[in-house]
Amino acid sequence: MKQYKYLLWFFTLLFIVLAGCSDSRSHSTGVYLLIDTSGTYAEQVTKAQKIINYLLANLNTGDSLAVAKVSSKSFSEKDIIAKVTFDRRPSQANLEKRAFNQKVDEFAKSVKGSAYTDITGGLIQGAEYLYEANPGTKTIIIFSDLQEELGKGTVRDFPIKLTGIRVMAVNVTKLNTDNVDPRRYLDRLDWWEKRVRDAGATDWLVINDLEHLDKVLARN
Repeated sequence: MKQYKYLLWFFTLLFIVLAGCSDSRSHSTGVYLLIDTSGTYAEQVTKAQKIINYLLANLNTGDSLAVAKVSSKSFSEKDIIAKVTFDRRPSQANLEKRAFNQKVDEFAKSVKGSAYTDITGGLIQGAEYLYEANPGTKTIIIFSDLQEELGKGTVRDFPIKLTGIRVMAVNVTKLNTDNVDPRRYLDRLDWWEKRVRDAGATDWLVINDLEHLDKVLARN
């Protein structure tokens, strides 16, 4: 029941986010979903599928959707699992949604945990996709514990651009080290909020605490 309540609240919020931010030049919506596949977090992919199913059910013709994995080096087209701008014809858009869902299912069945977590690279790739698709509303959803770990030689300590994009962090689970020292968890959230806002994002939301989602809803 608690998990159902979580999903209901989250989907309600996500619907408001998608429906309430249309650009005056365009009523289309673009969503780029990043799925963390590092270590044991890869086991959470079934929860991410519920979000994808909701998006497929609620996005309209002309809207754009992409799902990508966060892996060791995520600034790459090869990490995009599926992407589409839905056809203006509803019948064709429905076929595209079924094909999209099939690609995600295939990914979920074969997903393997990556050694590192390049969240920044995923954000840059996501922003590029949304700028190219150019919908009126641009949203990046990060499905991750937000613990970025970069492999040797991977450089990400530079300013990034997220101008005009809303960023949502979802299912930010706590690590064992967070339980020992909760400041680590809070500092991680603060660090990402600063990085995202400094990059020009229109908003930063963390969808995690079920008891306070009403306050998040009030911000929209």
